Amino acid sequence: MPVDPEPVPDHSWFKSSYSGGNTTECVEVALTMDDVFIRDSKCPDGRQRVVVRPETWSGFLASLPQQQRP
Repeated sequence: MPVDPEPVPDHSWFKSSYSGGNTTECVEVALTMDDVFIRDSKCPDGRQRVVVRPETWSGFLASLPQQQRP
Protein backbone atom coordinates (compact mmCIF):
# COMPACT_ATOMS: atom_id res chain seq x y z
CA MET A 1 0.00 0.00 0.00
CA PRO A 2 1.44 3.42 -0.90
CA VAL A 3 2.29 6.06 1.65
CA ASP A 4 -0.62 8.46 2.12
CA PRO A 5 -0.27 10.90 -0.80
CA GLU A 6 -1.50 14.46 -1.10
CA PRO A 7 -5.22 15.21 -0.66
CA VAL A 8 -7.63 14.43 -3.46
CA PRO A 9 -9.79 17.36 -4.69
CA ASP A 10 -13.43 17.09 -3.58
CA HIS A 11 -14.69 17.08 -7.18
CA SER A 12 -12.76 13.86 -7.85
CA TRP A 13 -14.81 11.67 -5.48
CA PHE A 14 -17.80 9.69 -6.75
CA LYS A 15 -20.32 7.21 -5.37
CA SER A 16 -21.78 4.09 -6.88
CA SER A 17 -25.08 4.49 -8.69
CA TYR A 18 -26.35 1.86 -6.23
CA SER A 19 -25.94 4.30 -3.31
CA GLY A 20 -29.34 5.89 -3.86
CA GLY A 21 -28.43 9.52 -4.37
CA ASN A 22 -27.82 11.66 -1.31
CA THR A 23 -27.49 8.87 1.23
CA THR A 24 -24.39 8.98 3.44
CA GLU A 25 -24.19 5.21 3.84
CA CYS A 26 -21.86 4.38 1.01
CA VAL A 27 -18.29 4.24 -0.15
CA GLU A 28 -16.77 6.97 -2.30
CA VAL A 29 -13.91 6.45 -4.74
CA ALA A 30 -11.44 8.81 -6.41
CA LEU A 31 -9.19 7.68 -9.25
CA THR A 32 -5.80 9.15 -10.12
CA MET A 33 -3.10 7.97 -12.49
CA ASP A 34 -1.18 6.28 -9.67
CA ASP A 35 -3.69 5.44 -6.95
CA VAL A 36 -7.30 4.63 -6.12
CA PHE A 37 -8.64 6.33 -2.99
CA ILE A 38 -11.54 4.80 -1.06
CA ARG A 39 -13.38 6.48 1.83
CA ASP A 40 -16.58 6.32 3.83
CA SER A 41 -18.98 9.04 2.68
CA LYS A 42 -19.61 9.91 6.33
CA CYS A 43 -15.92 10.89 6.69
CA PRO A 44 -15.27 13.25 3.76
CA ASP A 45 -12.31 14.96 5.45
CA GLY A 46 -10.17 12.13 4.10
CA ARG A 47 -8.40 11.28 7.34
CA GLN A 48 -9.79 7.76 7.20
CA ARG A 49 -9.25 6.35 3.75
CA VAL A 50 -7.71 3.42 1.98
CA VAL A 51 -5.28 3.90 -0.89
CA VAL A 52 -4.57 1.07 -3.35
CA ARG A 53 -2.89 0.75 -6.71
CA PRO A 54 -5.10 0.70 -9.83
CA GLU A 55 -4.27 -2.97 -10.52
CA THR A 56 -5.46 -3.90 -7.02
CA TRP A 57 -8.73 -2.00 -7.57
CA SER A 58 -9.22 -3.68 -10.95
CA GLY A 59 -8.70 -7.07 -9.33
CA PHE A 60 -11.27 -6.23 -6.66
CA LEU A 61 -13.84 -5.16 -9.26
CA ALA A 62 -13.20 -8.29 -11.31
CA SER A 63 -13.89 -10.43 -8.24
CA LEU A 64 -17.42 -9.01 -7.83
CA PRO A 65 -20.40 -10.83 -9.28
CA GLN A 66 -21.29 -9.37 -12.68
CA GLN A 67 -24.50 -7.70 -11.42
CA GLN A 68 -22.57 -5.82 -8.71
CA ARG A 69 -19.88 -4.38 -10.95
CA PRO A 70 -19.96 -0.66 -11.73
